[in-house]
Amino acid sequence: MSDDLGLFTDPDVDERRPLKRERGRENSARAKAKKRKKTIMWLVVALVLAVGMGGAVYGYRELRGIGSYDDFTGSGETDTIIEVQDGEVISQIASTLYDNGVVASARAFIEASKSDARVTSVQPGFYLMKTKMSGKQAVARMIDEKTRVPAVQIIGGIKLTDIKVGDKLVKGIYSQLADASCTEKDGVKKCLTADEIKAAAEQTDPVALGVPEWALADVKKAEPQYRLEGLIMRGVYQVKPGVSAVEMIRSVIVASTQKLQGAGIPGGTANTGFRPYEVLVIASLIEKEAIEKDFTKVSQVIYNRLKEPMALQFDSTINYKNNQPHIRTSDADRAKPGPYNTYKNLGLPPTPIGSPSQQAIAAALKPEGGNIMYFVKCEKDGTSCFSVTIDEHNAKDQKAQKDGIY
Repeated sequence: MSDDLGLFTDPDVDERRPLKRERGRENSARAKAKKRKKTIMWLVVALVLAVGMGGAVYGYRELRGIGSYDDFTGSGETDTIIEVQDGEVISQIASTLYDNGVVASARAFIEASKSDARVTSVQPGFYLMKTKMSGKQAVARMIDEKTRVPAVQIIGGIKLTDIKVGDKLVKGIYSQLADASCTEKDGVKKCLTADEIKAAAEQTDPVALGVPEWALADVKKAEPQYRLEGLIMRGVYQVKPGVSAVEMIRSVIVASTQKLQGAGIPGGTANTGFRPYEVLVIASLIEKEAIEKDFTKVSQVIYNRLKEPMALQFDSTINYKNNQPHIRTSDADRAKPGPYNTYKNLGLPPTPIGSPSQQAIAAALKPEGGNIMYFVKCEKDGTSCFSVTIDEHNAKDQKAQKDGIY
């Protein structure tokens, strides 16, 4: 039956059904697009393989020493200071030398180092090198002991400032940093003075000096001349010559903060009942008042007296303020008022009184335990005798005097 009028035709179905010719064209277009995608994909794969093979060939040539490399001739021109970080291998040192213009290429140093195994033992620190050195000369200079800038070694109990003991001067931290700041560049020796470092420590914003957040409030309250005391704990510090006093102090404070964190300040102070800065103060008192084997016992005496509360009665705090090295104090010293007089004041002094060691910090975090309240040096090697009662203590004190201990 014909349907000339279109009465039985579904227009939508008819419009969606393509003609055979149109279906053929569409299939052809899809096939061409698919072929183009495959071609592009293989081109990308080929490119990646080419780059990879090129990198592999280059790496192989470098490892086999086939490729050429730049190298200066001679022993160098102008002085420059480079730093070797802890744990760096030869290739990293070579890159540092190249970045600072010491060698023409990292490869020059790496190749030259193969002839001298001592370069593998180069220690962390700062080295006075020269620009435009041959790889061989750079290796020779790196292993020369005189090239390395001496590190600063801070001992436990040392103060920021110098102490005079008779005719002998015990250099404080500021003087030691001043000595380490000296370097001879291009024939001219340049040093910071201890006074310049001290002024920077006292006048610069503590934040700019790298003082950790847990110590900021106490440092800001302290007298300027004492405010950084104790923040530089015992240890070895690498300092870069030629920098400003502020930069030098900051580098040491930041390095010490990392050491303090490793020792448990502030992380390990939560269960002590004291703030991190107070634990630092306690550690400095322990360092001054005892030899290492008695650290935990002295720590317990401090805890017990603070809990009582009872005056600490430490000569070390008075001598700190008076800048004296003596073990004992006079009646006049003990009668003189002041924040560091722990005979007249209850509680801790406002700041540490020297640089604490890791052992003193450990004792401050975990005291011995027990009811001991008193101690006195009773042996010539510095060993202390401890007591619970005042009568017991007085008897040991009198014996120590009789034995000539003090």
